Amino acid sequence: MTPRKKLQGLVAATITPMTPDGQINLSVIHQYVDYLVSEQNVKNVFVNGTTGEGLSLNIRERKQLAEEWVRQGKDKLDQVIVHVGALSLPDSQELARHAAAIGASAIAVIAPFFFKPTNKDELIAFLQKVASEAPAVPFYYYHIPPLTGVKIRVEELLDGIKEWIPTFQGVKFSDTDLLDLAQCINKNEREQFAFLYGVDEQLLSALAIGADGAVGSTYNYLGRKTTLMLQAFAKPDLALARKYQFLTGEFLNFVIKLVFPVCKYDHLCLVTLF
Repeated sequence: MTPRKKLQGLVAATITPMTPDGQINLSVIHQYVDYLVSEQNVKNVFVNGTTGEGLSLNIRERKQLAEEWVRQGKDKLDQVIVHVGALSLPDSQELARHAAAIGASAIAVIAPFFFKPTNKDELIAFLQKVASEAPAVPFYYYHIPPLTGVKIRVEELLDGIKEWIPTFQGVKFSDTDLLDLAQCINKNEREQFAFLYGVDEQLLSALAIGADGAVGSTYNYLGRKTTLMLQAFAKPDLALARKYQFLTGEFLNFVIKLVFPVCKYDHLCLVTLF
């Protein structure tokens, strides 16, 4: 699953399957992989991120999940990206080393969000110390200021970042600041960084300014529909693309009211549906 080309298209931000008594249900990951590939036509995954509530899991649980996704994804998935961010730098470094050892396609890191970096240099220093523990593994920055409160603009962060993190490959951009995203894309065309948008209900807007694809929770179950939107946009058939984007918005409007207020503070609610 070592990436050989720029990451593009859809990446499913995976849910962490749980048993009713709150244990991780590793036994269903193989079904999960088959479902994504055969039913949703999605062959890239982002493990232990926000959707999987990775920051609510302990280190052992996160390692187990990463191992199982890499194991079950072999010869089926194109890329397994493992989020290794943590509030503790040593924990994040340990997870990065582990991801490299098990053969993850790439790693991603969120900004620490309790004792927050206050400027670009502080954030890059943290990211560099994690990336250096997996020096042969592609590295992505996971930008999600609505949850971290770290509002350092990605445009600023990317200036000279390859000098500090040679393995840097791109950004999971989970913010509605499309001006920042547009400037990132406009100023880094030569670098061939991948810009993957993380606000599912606004993906079409991000595609219009040059996003390469998307990482999101809805691609677990709306992967095929979203692929149709990507195809419509590429034709271009903007009316059809808008139709699919509006469908995603309607669906999320419904789901957010029912699920997210309950689940986002308690990873034990993610009981497997398989």
